[in-house]
Amino acid sequence: MTPVTILVDADACPVKEEIYRVAWRHETPVKVVSNSRLRVPEHPLIERVVVSDGFDAADDWIGEAATARSIVITADILLADRALKAGATVLAPNGKPFTAASIGPAIATRAIMADLRAGMGEGIGGPPPFSKADRSQFLQALDSALVRLKRQP
Repeated sequence: MTPVTILVDADACPVKEEIYRVAWRHETPVKVVSNSRLRVPEHPLIERVVVSDGFDAADDWIGEAATARSIVITADILLADRALKAGATVLAPNGKPFTAASIGPAIATRAIMADLRAGMGEGIGGPPPFSKADRSQFLQALDSALVRLKRQP
């Protein structure tokens, strides 16, 4: 059976330390994908993947590596869509899952917000600040996803 692997869109990920802790507890490999060399723990389960600094290079790498035995951690809605199409489980850093039912509206909202920002400048607010509750929700969601995938053949 193919092992479950966690794929992290790491450049702006606020929950890398939490991912490592959960992965170690579940003995699950993690691939930390970024455009530049990030500090990652020296551990046999953690692999640093540095891709070119080309546009969407990390997203392309993750999109091609994602399978039904992957958990992809990203805030990037278009990457989430690609990973879902590959059969992966996808979680945002706040623990909210991207699903087949939620990805369409998320893409539409992203497009609307981009249009609003283009017309009004950067005066439109972004997402709320990352909170302790988000971190806690993420830990619970990642743990649940790992347990679920490990039970599947």
